[in-house]
Order: sequence, then structure tokens, then C-alpha cells
Amino acid sequence: MDDMLSTLLNSLNETLTTAIVVLTVSMLLYNLSRNLRNRVARTSSAVLACVAVVSLCDTLIALNPSAPILDVIVRLQWIGVALVPAATFHMSDALLATTGLPSRGRRRRGTRLLYIVGLLFVIAALAGDLVIKPVLRGNTLVQIVGGSLFVVYLAYFATGTGVGFINLQRAKQRCLTRDTRRRMGYLQFAMLTPPFGVLPYSVLMGLSETGSVVSLILVNLANIVIILMLLFLAYPLAFFGSFQPDRLVKADLLRFVLRGPATALLALAVIIFITPATRILGLPGTTFMPFAVVGIVLLWQWTVALALPWFEKKLIYTDEDDDQLAKLQNLGERLLTRTDLMQLLDAILASSCDFLQVNTAFVASLTEGKPELVTAVGPIRPNTSWLEEENGNILDVLGSPDKQGHLDLHKWHSYWISPLYSKRRTGVDGSRILIGFIGIQARAQEIDLTEDDWKVFRTQIRRSADTLDDMGLQAEIYGALEGLLPQINMTRTRAAEVEYRAGRQPAPASETTIPDRELFVEQVKAALKHYWGGPGLTSSLLLNLNVVVGALKDNEENPVRALRAIIQQGIDRQRPTTGDRKLLSPEWTIYNILQERFIERHKVRDVAIRLALSEPDFYRKQRIAIEALADTLIDMEVNAQTLTS
Repeated sequence: MDDMLSTLLNSLNETLTTAIVVLTVSMLLYNLSRNLRNRVARTSSAVLACVAVVSLCDTLIALNPSAPILDVIVRLQWIGVALVPAATFHMSDALLATTGLPSRGRRRRGTRLLYIVGLLFVIAALAGDLVIKPVLRGNTLVQIVGGSLFVVYLAYFATGTGVGFINLQRAKQRCLTRDTRRRMGYLQFAMLTPPFGVLPYSVLMGLSETGSVVSLILVNLANIVIILMLLFLAYPLAFFGSFQPDRLVKADLLRFVLRGPATALLALAVIIFITPATRILGLPGTTFMPFAVVGIVLLWQWTVALALPWFEKKLIYTDEDDDQLAKLQNLGERLLTRTDLMQLLDAILASSCDFLQVNTAFVASLTEGKPELVTAVGPIRPNTSWLEEENGNILDVLGSPDKQGHLDLHKWHSYWISPLYSKRRTGVDGSRILIGFIGIQARAQEIDLTEDDWKVFRTQIRRSADTLDDMGLQAEIYGALEGLLPQINMTRTRAAEVEYRAGRQPAPASETTIPDRELFVEQVKAALKHYWGGPGLTSSLLLNLNVVVGALKDNEENPVRALRAIIQQGIDRQRPTTGDRKLLSPEWTIYNILQERFIERHKVRDVAIRLALSEPDFYRKQRIAIEALADTLIDMEVNAQTLTS
């Protein structure tokens, strides 16, 4: 009976230990890939790394390596055991600093001292038997005996863990909101489980055999506690340093856990339970195992895809949030990029050419009464310059649209063209607005379409009109978003400013209106793109700058005109101080891009050609130019604040 119980406990221990490795490494990668710039995330990653080292070594010990390798693994395990108290204290210091109480020097010096002591214990464990001494019998680890420094380690362990707990209690008391107090409470107790979970109980309790029933029960309980710690620790830590709203943090963590660690643990469970089996469905267990692992992974991913929306609705979103989220998702699913719409137009034109047995077809838009080639297929394509020269002739050929919006076909040079009307916009008298035209290569001197030809081509004309109309509408939506999104500056980091009590030395209220540089660059970019009108300028946070307020008097007290004038001043400061303007001179590139692209409103392609740049190179230099302008405006604002203070 004891042998059966020991076998069961050993199997359970192997499963739990490997599960800890999977969960720890998963959460470590989650931290490193998302919030690495945040101090709390970095220090919690150190705690997770210590747990991962200990659990990985436990897994390797269970594989029964040779005696020399086993001795090395037991000693390497102390990298995690010795450093976890220091990492725990370090994390508590980072959490306390987050609430507005940074270290005055004592906690910083204490952190360094604990890490130094931990490294000394690592060296002692690797170099000799002062801390621990593994007792081996063949290739079996019988016992781990504590050395003369083990009592000192226990004092170090109690100090690091105890003071860390006190720091978390202080941090909890500084929380002002119920949510932050609850999260800090989770952390306070979850933080205790890594050090207590990796503590070498066999040394502490003097067990005669590490494989005894009592020791196995204790080890399994410790493993279960560590697994619970990982789950409780992951949730509150995900909020620190995140720029996303709470709901997105929760949803992101839920998806990660279900698709990452949960998938790995299911595959692990299948391997552990099937490997001992001799035959399954008439096949050897080892032969059947790959099919079982692949099957459970695919089944689990399918289940997650079906159940995830339900989990998110029940665990994360309220009814109101769910309705708003559905509308945002619906918008995202309906919107297409310009490339998507261009591909659709190309497919329509190619289909028209195939059906009518011609080589060339094109679609042109009418923007502010001027034609512009949108896309074309075939060898005999018109270009935008020729279309602009023929503008008056084209409009005469197409004629004025009637109120019924009848589609018609006209002969123009070597093409047959048909007007494209908007279904969303109408004129004052109810007539439809002409938004462009479609043209196909003329296959005869006179239009000779049969009734069937005209019926099919009429469908293609209607599809082209709808696509061109959608292209204009979505350009307006993207333009509005591009102007409005930079104005939305409330993030998780802003929420943290009001979730904790003020620090021991609160910073004086700043009168500056300059946000962080990244946000400021986005504001400048939106203002440039909407320089002649749009929310990027009229709703810009740049309107609150002191330098803009100071320019109101010279701009008839109009904030938008004042901001436009300040932007122009910033652009003028990018102009070289000597020499005449040169389009191809590198010194003039930043000024030329800002002036021609945003002030003179030339198209990207035209500006790139004038400056002898490829479009990818132009976009790279345009980003540099916008950042240079933003830095100039920041300097102007700093000078304005200095003058007013």
C-alpha cells in the first residue's frame, strides 16, 4: 500500500513540478514581452526566474541522472533558493515606490545587501558543503543535510521575506481605491508563496529520506501552493506599468493563460498519463501519444475559440461595456484598408476586361473637381497628368448627373467612360454627386455593347461606384480617427496618479502643458495632417500650450489660427539659415517635406518625386521631420513658460 501511495505521490509530484516550470516560464515571458520597462514587472520577473530555476532542477532530479550530474543539479538549485528572498524584498520595494514612497536610500542599500548575501550563499552551495550537503546512494538522492551556514541562511530568508511583507502592508495602506487595495492584498499573500514554496523542507525538518510519504506530501502541498501563487500573482502584476485600460489587461491575460500555459499543461498531462500505458486502441502507448497530444491541442484551441467570448462577457465586461465593445468590433470588421479596396477595384476592372474582351480598364476619382487616376489594369493606361489636362473635356462628355442617377456610357478618345455617382451624398436639388468615372478600352469606333454586355457592365459600374464611395467615406473615418486618437490620453499610468496617497515629498503642481514626448509627437502629427481643417487641429491638446495662448493676440483671439501660426513658425525654424531653397539638398529635406506635404498639401507621390526620394524613404524622413518639428515646439513652449514664470 505504501509503495502504491509513494508511486502515486511521485507521479503527482512530477506532474506538479513540471506544471510549475511551464507556468513560471510562461508568466516570465509574459512579463518580459509586455511591461519590461516597468520596475515592478522587472522585479517580479526576478522572483519568477528564481522559482523557475528551482522547479526546473526538481524536474531534472526526477529524471534520475548520474550521481555527478545529480550533485551538480542539487547545488545549482540553490541559485533560485538563495536569491528568492532578495528578489522578494526587491519586488516589495518596487511596489511601495509605485504608491508614491520611493526609497530614501535605506531600502535601496538593503536590496543590494540582500542580493550580495544571496550570491555568497550561491557560491558557498556550489563550492562546498557549508550550506548544504547532498547525500547520494548510487544515482539516488537520499537526503540533503544542512551545513554550518544553513542557520544563517534561515535568518537571511526570514529577514528578506518578513520585511518584504511589511513593505506590502505599507503599500496596501496607501491605496485609495477598492480595486487597488484588493490587488495589493492579493500581492501581499501571493508574494509569500515563492520563498516558502522553494524552501528546502527536507533540510529544515531533517527527513531521513526525500522519497518518504511524509516528504512527498509536503513537497506536493508546496507545489500546489506555488501554482496558486502564480495564478494569484499574475493577475495584479499585469496592471502595473500597463498603458491599457483594465478591461484590456484582463482580456489579454485571460487569452494568454488559456492559449499558452493551459495548452502546454494539457499536452503535458496527456504525455504523462499515456506514456506508462502499454497499448491504447490496439497501438503501443508511445505510438499513440503523438496523435493524442495533437488531438488534445487542436480540441482545446477550438474550445477556447468558442468559449472565450462567453468568458470575456461574464468575467470582464458589463452589459454596457459589452454593447460598446460589440460596436467597436463591428466597426473594425467592416472597415477595409485602402489596399483592400484597391484590390477589389482591380478585380472589378479585370472581370470587366475579360467579359468585354478588351485589354485596359481604369477608375478615376473626382476630388475637388479634378480627376485623379485611382487604379488601372492593362497596357494602355491613362495617367493623372493627362486626366487633369482633359478635365474640362471629361466633364463635358460625362454631362451633368440627372436626379435619377441613370448610368450612361460615353466615347472619349480611345475609351468608353461612364460616370460613377455617390449613393450617400446628394446635391441641394436632390441630384447625385459625381465622384468619379470608369473607363474601358474602346473595342470599336462606336459603342457596340449588346443588351447582355450592358447588363453585366452596368453591374460592374455599380460595384465600382460603391467601392469608390466606400473609399471616400473610409478616408474620412480614418482622417477623423487620426485627428481624435492622439487627443485620448487617459491611460493606466494616468489612473495610477489618483489611486494612491501622495508621497512623502509630493512634487509641486506643474504648470507645464507638455505631455510626454511620444504623445506630443502624435499631437503634432495629427495637427499637421489636419492643418487646414479637422479634429486633429481644432480639438488638439496643443491648443493649451502657453506659446499658443501667447499668440492669440496676434491671431484675432482665434486659438486654431494661433496654433496654425505657431506650427508655421516651427516649420520655418527647420529652414537652413543660409542660401536659397533647394529641393535636392539634404540640409533642406526636413523643411521641404513639412512645407510641401502639409502646408502646400501636395500628394506623397508628387513630393517624393520632387525630392528624388522613394516612397518608403520619404515616409521614413517624414517621420524624422515630424519629430524634429515636435522638438522645436517643445523648446518654444519651454521658453514661453520661462518668460511667464
